[in-house]
Amino acid sequence: MKKGIYRHYKGNLYELIDVAAHSETLEQMVVYRAMYGNYDLWVRPLSMWNEEVEYNGNTVRRFEFVK
Repeated sequence: MKKGIYRHYKGNLYELIDVAAHSETLEQMVVYRAMYGNYDLWVRPLSMWNEEVEYNGNTVRRFEFVK
C-alpha cells in the first residue's frame, strides 16, 4: 500500500501510516490516522480498505489516494 493521505468516500481525510499483520491471524491490517478532530489512530483490515462500496447509487472505492 502507498503511504500518504486518502479521502474516505464520505469525504474525511486519513493518513495511511503503514500495513501491519494481526498477531493472531496474520491478517494484513492498515494503520491509519484521522486528519480531523483528535487525530485518532485506527486499524482496519486491508481487504476492507481496498474494497468498493455502494454510495448514493454509485460504486466507489472506500478510500481514494490523494497525495
